[in-house]
Amino acid sequence: MSYGKLENKEKIILNLTVGVYIQTGKPVSSGYLAQKINYKVSAATVRNVMAKLEEEEYLYQPHTSAGRIPTDEGIRFYVNSLLNETLYATPESVRICPEELSVNSGELDSLLLQVSQILASNSDNLAFVISPHISQVNFDQVKFVKLKDNKVMIVLLSTFNLVQTEIFETQTLFTQNELDRAAQYINQNFRGKNLTFIRDYLFRELPWLKMKYEDLVEKMIALLKSYLSPENEKSRIFLQGTARLLDKAELFDLQKLKSLFQNVEEKANLARLLSDLISLERVKVIIGSELQLPEIADCSLILSPYGYRNQILGSLGIIGPKRLPYEKVIPLVDNVARYLTRIITILEKGVEL
Repeated sequence: MSYGKLENKEKIILNLTVGVYIQTGKPVSSGYLAQKINYKVSAATVRNVMAKLEEEEYLYQPHTSAGRIPTDEGIRFYVNSLLNETLYATPESVRICPEELSVNSGELDSLLLQVSQILASNSDNLAFVISPHISQVNFDQVKFVKLKDNKVMIVLLSTFNLVQTEIFETQTLFTQNELDRAAQYINQNFRGKNLTFIRDYLFRELPWLKMKYEDLVEKMIALLKSYLSPENEKSRIFLQGTARLLDKAELFDLQKLKSLFQNVEEKANLARLLSDLISLERVKVIIGSELQLPEIADCSLILSPYGYRNQILGSLGIIGPKRLPYEKVIPLVDNVARYLTRIITILEKGVEL
């Protein structure tokens, strides 16, 4: 659908209609809009414009005698009109106090959990933060710890000096001495890289490395193959504010809301869905049917990437009803993502594992 075909008068009336609907949740009448613009245009003219917008599928009329409600396409137009205004005209409209975030624990998960809490409390909606997978994070130091049976814990100190840990199962049994040798080799030769890079390098250089390091390389490949298997390649998701959506149950179809919460409970599925949406856009807004997923057809998603230097680590954002206060939530998500990026970037003082 081409937004450029709309005349200026049509754009104004469409944005007014969406804005009023978001505030009231009720069909918007032409008489109300005419009053809203101080009768600079007659109610009859507004009615004709709204009828045309309905033909163009920006609005629809739930009943013959009712006013009109915006479609997802109408909300999309409204959001697009807001994006530049909210991102660039008032970049500091939402401030995050440094006291709200603590990095004393040195753990990335703790930091991301706090960020999800800030998003939920400031938006009054469901907030999420997707963590980076350890295999994609450039490290300063890595350590492997043998646990019970065939389980190993990886402890990774990133180049931005936050610690991540993860437990995984191996197909090969390792002694702690073998794990220590693998970690020592990796730390000496690959500091500043990530585990995916190391795995690919070892596969590529295997013949030459086997001559020099014998069984150590084969052990490391077995270790990294176990860790980097598809079932282990999952990002974590931090969710806050589930109860806040329950307080807005009237804004959702009950069956779809139940499906949404099933997805929320199955965090792995939700994390995979949201991870697929990560993009280079400063803020991405996805409205209802645009995702083509019935369980979130009544929702809007607002998300933004965060990272370290030129590396995108993950994304964060809000899931809420389509009647979100976009003019508030868009800059909130943008500012929190940029603030988290700044915090990660300035964490320079290292710690030893």
